[in-house]
Amino acid sequence: MKKVLFTTLIMMSLNAIGQNVMSQELLWELGRVSPLGISKDEKNVVFKVSTPSVEENKSQSKYYIIPLNGGNATEIKDAKEVLKDKNISPDGKFLVYNEEVKIDKVLGKDFYPKLEKSEVQIYNGLDYRHWDTWNEGKFNHVFYKENKEGATGIDILKGETFDSPQKPFGGDEDYIWSPDGKSILYVCKKKAGTEYAVSTNTNIYEYNLATQKTINRTEDNLGYDTAPQFSPTGNLSWLQMKRDGYEADKNDIIVEFKGIKTNLTANWDGTVDSFIWSKDGRNVYFAAPVEGTKQLFVVNFPGLTKIAIQVHQLTKGDFDVNDLVGFSGDDVIVTRTDMNHAAEIFCFNLKKNTWKQLSNVNTETYKKLALGKIEKRYVTTTDGKKMLVWVILPPNFDASKKYPTLLFCQGGPQAALSQSYSFRWNFSLMAAKGYIVVAPNRRGMPGHGVEWNEQISKDWGGQVMDDYLSAIDEVSKESYVDKSRLGCVGASYGGYSVFYLAGIHKNRFKTFIAHDGVFNTQSMFGTTEEVFFNNWDFGGAYWEKDNAVAQKTYTTFNPATLVGNWNKPILIIQGGKDFRVPIGQSQEAFQAAQLRGIKSRLLYFPDENHWVLKPQNAQVWQNEFFKWLSETL
Repeated sequence: MKKVLFTTLIMMSLNAIGQNVMSQELLWELGRVSPLGISKDEKNVVFKVSTPSVEENKSQSKYYIIPLNGGNATEIKDAKEVLKDKNISPDGKFLVYNEEVKIDKVLGKDFYPKLEKSEVQIYNGLDYRHWDTWNEGKFNHVFYKENKEGATGIDILKGETFDSPQKPFGGDEDYIWSPDGKSILYVCKKKAGTEYAVSTNTNIYEYNLATQKTINRTEDNLGYDTAPQFSPTGNLSWLQMKRDGYEADKNDIIVEFKGIKTNLTANWDGTVDSFIWSKDGRNVYFAAPVEGTKQLFVVNFPGLTKIAIQVHQLTKGDFDVNDLVGFSGDDVIVTRTDMNHAAEIFCFNLKKNTWKQLSNVNTETYKKLALGKIEKRYVTTTDGKKMLVWVILPPNFDASKKYPTLLFCQGGPQAALSQSYSFRWNFSLMAAKGYIVVAPNRRGMPGHGVEWNEQISKDWGGQVMDDYLSAIDEVSKESYVDKSRLGCVGASYGGYSVFYLAGIHKNRFKTFIAHDGVFNTQSMFGTTEEVFFNNWDFGGAYWEKDNAVAQKTYTTFNPATLVGNWNKPILIIQGGKDFRVPIGQSQEAFQAAQLRGIKSRLLYFPDENHWVLKPQNAQVWQNEFFKWLSETL
């Protein structure tokens, strides 16, 4: 059975190539490039290519090196052999690593050892589950040991009910050695239970190996402190958000020099994604969203001099600069994507301002495809602002024809809608299926100034909804847009947007698709795991009757109150392990649609979280997505 399925998918993929357009099968055959770093000899980039296997329902990875000055990639067996191990202390004596440690009693058998077959979990506070995993009393801890076989590790957070690396996504980037190898610095939110669920206050701690004492290096800051790294001249630097509970606050680069902390990006109207130091320690290069893309920037580090701090944008174009890998002479090594191309490794020459593509994992595949055209437009919003809107046109576009058109609603809500390449919400694939995609950089997205970014908080159903409608109304004026065949799609906050627009669209749209969307703001507040997010974005709890801002979220801005206006088909998609937007949101929406007699379908993935990660599940997702559009649009 598996062999038949796999053969069928391969044949469909080959047919897609022959047709010279992207297909959902071909999309999941592309190699996914992840840079791992510069080799020890500083001559090569080391990278991983993960390729999904639909037949085996998992991804397979291979490792490669490619010369920094260009050339062919060579497969290697073990990337660790050619990379410098950042987890070995500078003097080579010790190794730092992390392990999960059981500390808290949670399970029935923890409390009642004789009842080892009991299936019960007992909690005295929140943080009882996070992202897609239930808390079983286990915590990530940082250890170190002598760098020799058989050495015993020392837990530097022994007995503490805190995580480092941070869950759910933290890795060994959450801990580093000091330049002298005498201490370990690590990121941790030293809060537990309910206090953990309502706060974003991570700090950078320093553990001294000799004294076994720990100090808090960022105690003065109440928001996120993340991504610690030392400059080549030994200055501690990190990313910082100021406000506790605000996960999408402006992210700044902080440097501590001779006891003084300097915010290098304080006066720059943007937010930083990631950064690396120049080899001489005089400049910091960083990636950040700007005008619907992500670009490379530089800021100088003045130390204690009176030299002015200045931020400069180095790259421009309709692409995203993502991973900052390192340097090779005057070249910065990064990855680059756009809406038509998955990530590849590039180098950007700082003196010549020129680009050179290093890896070509998917280049030959794309050469065989007709790709859609991506247009950047600006639309005037109802409050007189200029809003960037991406419009993706089908391959072999013919302006004399009329095309069904999709309004794409981005999630986050404060996530950049840039030139990224998604393997689920893939605009290139949607265009290849014959749909025009309208993707507005509506209120709440970074890359258009801090004020624009913050305007969505506590106003989920306000100006942003007018932004969506302004975008689709303006593009629909084009003769090639079939106004009788408009669809509205999105996930997470984008799913919320779909649910909300379904109640206020006034017959603009013919069909809707919502994936893991917030349907009922009140039950969302009561079931989501990161309470700080809803505290901030909703303006407070639903029981705060004197809180006018919060009450507006739970009434006027609650899609559940608008179901009486629903009048078009809706596909609702949900992951069973999504604890960020739990299953009840989709259940409520589907039940409401069904009881009102609205054509609706529930697509439920029991073993997926907020995303769809398994290859066969992803194939079903894509097929059902386009099947629904063909049925209803």
